[in-house]
Amino acid sequence: MHIARPQVRSLFVAAAFAALACTAQAQEKLTYNMAWLPQGSQIGPIVALANGYYKDAGLDVTLARGYGGMRTANELDQGQFEIGYVDPITLAINRSNGGKIRMIGAINTQWPAGVCFDTKRHQVKKPADMKGLTLGGGSASPVHNVVPVWLDGNGLAKDSVRLLRMDPAVVDASLVEGKIDLAECWRGSNRPVLLKQAAAAGVNVGWVEYADFGLNAYGSGFAASEDSIAKRADALRKFLQATYKGYQFAIDHPDQAADLMVKMYPTIDRNVGLQQIKDTNVLIVDPQAKDKGLGYMRDDRMNSSLQFGDKAFGLAGKVKAQDVYTNALLAK
Repeated sequence: MHIARPQVRSLFVAAAFAALACTAQAQEKLTYNMAWLPQGSQIGPIVALANGYYKDAGLDVTLARGYGGMRTANELDQGQFEIGYVDPITLAINRSNGGKIRMIGAINTQWPAGVCFDTKRHQVKKPADMKGLTLGGGSASPVHNVVPVWLDGNGLAKDSVRLLRMDPAVVDASLVEGKIDLAECWRGSNRPVLLKQAAAAGVNVGWVEYADFGLNAYGSGFAASEDSIAKRADALRKFLQATYKGYQFAIDHPDQAADLMVKMYPTIDRNVGLQQIKDTNVLIVDPQAKDKGLGYMRDDRMNSSLQFGDKAFGLAGKVKAQDVYTNALLAK
């Protein structure tokens, strides 16, 4: 049977639209909660989105800003997001209150926080050098629970440092202006921001890492609800594979990764973002598990994380390490 050219053209157009529709339907939607504003610690998802790694995996991923780790954990548990940026101690607190979420991949393979100070005013080389000083931290920051236990673990009285709850937006400026002696500072996050402010004011900043003095714990990584893990394991596995490909790109090409981040989020200061990326590139690689690939979580460090969390937040052993994480979704 002969078909007229207009009909042939129409058939081709219809077939093309049908193919596009099928492609669109094949993209499985996931939303990732970054727990805060976009920054270098989130470079893996940012690169994966910018370079099309998610699309190639059949995923339609949305990156959403968050409002802190605890709120992110609760929102994951309530099913508002499929994936979020959560640390195991916060996750354990959520589970102790009936929540059902787990870490499914590491980003910060060691606790990424420390204490920053103005080197002209103080010389802090160890926890004992902080005695009698005032430490400022965000009002909802874990620093207020973490520091007393950390001090105790280093043979100091829990109240040997005065902790001051502050609006997170003013902590960095308060240190630079000399209103506080010490400030919480996080690698891959606010530390490069603080260093920029300090340099502009002619202030030299030094720091002490909690991890160098006994805090053997994981920082934040990827978490999901047990319901999502059970029902959407394949999508989560694809998300992790594409995202860790993004982190590997950032390790290999930090400058290009910074360019991609600024292109996606133009308000980010490129130099600050680049330093956050370089911090994250170090934190994401666990020297004791390099052969396992990015994201792998070790039993010993997870147990240590939960033990510290028990002391800092009075969890009394209600949550066990095996309840808070799984490596099952990581690429083999």
